[in-house]
Amino acid sequence: SNTSELVFQDVRVPEENILGGLSNGFRLGLQILDYGRITIAAQCLGLAQGCLEASIKYSNEREQFGAKIGKFQGIQWKIADMATDVESARLLTYKAAWMCDQKMNYGLAGSIAKLVASEAAMKAAHQAVQIHGAYGLMKAYAVERYFRDAKMGEIYEGTSEIQRMVIANHMLKGR
Repeated sequence: SNTSELVFQDVRVPEENILGGLSNGFRLGLQILDYGRITIAAQCLGLAQGCLEASIKYSNEREQFGAKIGKFQGIQWKIADMATDVESARLLTYKAAWMCDQKMNYGLAGSIAKLVASEAAMKAAHQAVQIHGAYGLMKAYAVERYFRDAKMGEIYEGTSEIQRMVIANHMLKGR
């Protein structure tokens, strides 16, 4: 997917049209980021799940050395790691979404979910490309796109490094 820059220069907004009221933009922006991180976590969870499903399908179809590649321990371990990461990301994303629905303070949970899910998506995409071999780089296979999209998940709504800073700040302040 494409991203773009939008610039407003010398724009005047009537006070009654200012979201969150005058001088509350930064606070409102942070709230929007907290919510957005949950949606990015959900997107990355879907990407990771897609990588896992594509890898399972391919591993059950592709033959090498007279056997389906899913019979090889190296492939099985990749699948197991992907499944574990997907389930961890799912539970953390669901927890953050539930906390948001319950009107609880979900900022920390959202950052944790976004960090875990985006890194799970990137790891799953990497493993899916590895499992698919050269086919994993061809546009005919979805994992090629998943790899590019997963990287974006680690960047927008705050990079992995930003999420770690947010999480550490919450923890050091006693949550």
